[in-house]
Amino acid sequence: MTDTVLYDAIVVGGGPAGATAATDLAAKGLRVAMIDRGGRIKPCGGAIPPKLVEQFAVPQQQLVARITSARMVSPARVHVDIPIEGGYVGMVDREVFDEWLRERAVCAGAHRVKGTFLSLRQENDGTATVLFNEKPDAGDASESANGPLEIRGRAVIGADGALSRVARQCIQGAARSKYVFAYHEIVRAPTSTAAATNPMTPTFDGERCDVIYNGATSPDFYCWIFPHGGSVSVGTGSARKGFSLRSAVADIRREHGLEHVETVRREAAPIPLRPLRRWDNGRNVVLAGDAAGTVAPASGEGIYYAMLSGRLAAGAVSAFLRTGDARALAGARRAFMRLHGRIFWILGVMQYFWYMTDRRRERFVGICRDRDVQRLTFEAYMHKRLVRGRPLTHVRIFFKDLAHLIGLAKA
Repeated sequence: MTDTVLYDAIVVGGGPAGATAATDLAAKGLRVAMIDRGGRIKPCGGAIPPKLVEQFAVPQQQLVARITSARMVSPARVHVDIPIEGGYVGMVDREVFDEWLRERAVCAGAHRVKGTFLSLRQENDGTATVLFNEKPDAGDASESANGPLEIRGRAVIGADGALSRVARQCIQGAARSKYVFAYHEIVRAPTSTAAATNPMTPTFDGERCDVIYNGATSPDFYCWIFPHGGSVSVGTGSARKGFSLRSAVADIRREHGLEHVETVRREAAPIPLRPLRRWDNGRNVVLAGDAAGTVAPASGEGIYYAMLSGRLAAGAVSAFLRTGDARALAGARRAFMRLHGRIFWILGVMQYFWYMTDRRRERFVGICRDRDVQRLTFEAYMHKRLVRGRPLTHVRIFFKDLAHLIGLAKA
């Protein structure tokens, strides 16, 4: 079976990147198809900065919690509380938020197709044919009878996740990407703030995000406890093969007094470590979101960068469709790296150095006590830019960081 419509753009994937791209393109009056299998929830802390709410017109009703502080926990269970001054970090439930984004794309005019991408075939006229398996509605057993379906478009945006099939088929070098594997459990928020098993361990606070640096529960990344209103995301990540993420989360829950609360669901997925060197195939395909590697190193933050990359990919496709010049597709990555390449590089260096041993993690949490570091970190996070207006503060931070690096400062 074949859809006879020639779409201007086919978006593969309906997460934050794909749904944003589909919304932007459809809002311009273009014919857009969005293929998404649905029902897949990515393990994610769910934090979004005010910049995202403002830039992408996210209604306040999508926020299930408002975080006013962060707590950094060291391997020795020393914790540093960091207030979020002049605002808050919003939390979303990805199951609800992603579906809202997809429905917004449909309201903008995108045609939503429930299915799983199989392959892409280039045609002689410059278009691309996407083959996919249709996902039937509940109770419909017709999937095997239908077989693969085809849909044709002038351009394709691959936003189908870290292990993107679009990227692996169309973009050279995509298969060599490295990943952190993330796992979390969504649990019911505790109704009591009773002390955890270990009195040195921080207790749960529904308005605070806990970030835990401990080699026993994450040898090369970090662990988290992020409130979502009535539920909590408890998770960890690691690139180390054979490391038991599930056992690590069980340890975190036990140590933080969350062992006996109800588990709602469990999710796992790879998280890319760095943006791909190339996002387009030089013809009619461009990537966005995790498929392009737009997850911030060290922090693992991905929702804002996914939505931004989806918007940039939509802009690049729009320029390509308007001009017929495939070089326009490269503009998505170029614009993204111009905006955030420097901070991604800084975070990558930070993760490489500070996350490797518990001694370094202890010193890293020590640095987080510094008010200059706290202020600049949250200003950069909240507004998604490096703060350039405080040169003396940057100088002070440089020398403090150097002191920690060479061991002159106490952890």
